[in-house]
Amino acid sequence: MTARYALIMPPISMGVLMLIAAFFGPWDAERWLGLALTLVGHAFLAAARMQLGESFSVAAEARALVTHGLYARVRNPIYLFSAIAVTGFFLYLHWHWGLLLLLVLVPLQVKRARTEAQVLEQQFGDAYRAYRAHTWF
Repeated sequence: MTARYALIMPPISMGVLMLIAAFFGPWDAERWLGLALTLVGHAFLAAARMQLGESFSVAAEARALVTHGLYARVRNPIYLFSAIAVTGFFLYLHWHWGLLLLLVLVPLQVKRARTEAQVLEQQFGDAYRAYRAHTWF
């Protein structure tokens, strides 16, 4: 799977389901909140992926230490904003049971972030430790 495909398929899939769901059920505060979270989550997810550039990989690799854009504040914006998008998606659809997916997704993302941090610290040493000291997650 190419990085481009991995970036565009989840929003397209979510978009199709959201479009179908728009014709069913109420447009209440929960649906509007879900729509906002989904759109914001995907927008920032796409921005983070673009800022990561050639450093993107599925397996933990240390190609470059990316510290600009969203990465200047958050070490793992792709994980953060994907969780926000997923939360919004399930709120939009009123599928509260789907929020249970976060009980699996978030710990997996934290574990993966820790693995990536180890790889980056081995490769970039003090530069990574300094970066980590002034960023969140």
